[in-house]
Amino acid sequence: MIFKGKVWTFGDNIDTDAIIPARYLNTSDPAELAKHCMEDADADFMKKMKPGDIILGGENFGCGSSREHAPIAIKAAGVSCVVAKSFARIFFRNAFNMGLPIFESKDLADAVDEGKEIVIDSVRGVITLAGSDRTFPISPIPPFMEQLLADGGLMKHIAKKK
Repeated sequence: MIFKGKVWTFGDNIDTDAIIPARYLNTSDPAELAKHCMEDADADFMKKMKPGDIILGGENFGCGSSREHAPIAIKAAGVSCVVAKSFARIFFRNAFNMGLPIFESKDLADAVDEGKEIVIDSVRGVITLAGSDRTFPISPIPPFMEQLLADGGLMKHIAKKK
């Protein structure tokens, strides 16, 4: 899979409440959740990002409560994927279960400015800064996980098998 988009940067320890504030958890409608994606971390995020753009986080992205709403909001907002130095384990699993691609890169966040474009090749396991020859390795997504993402998440993957 290839992802290409502008990066929108966030720091360390972005918790699920910053991704989708608890005051909006009275709905599970993806379109409604998307309207408030990253609202408490950057109030203008949804105004400036475009479909296909990429969230770039620091350490421990998605920490906090086990909230499936967080990856749903990100995906429904049109973000193609999230790259971070590291992910909270529950967010990592929820992201794949909801069909949101995520990648770990220890060095990218310190090497790219917000608004710059990157290209992610998940099969080759590399991120490239657009317009340059600078690359950053990532772990390729295992084939089973790629299929899970291609199917739209765990529930759709299971339904497809029936």
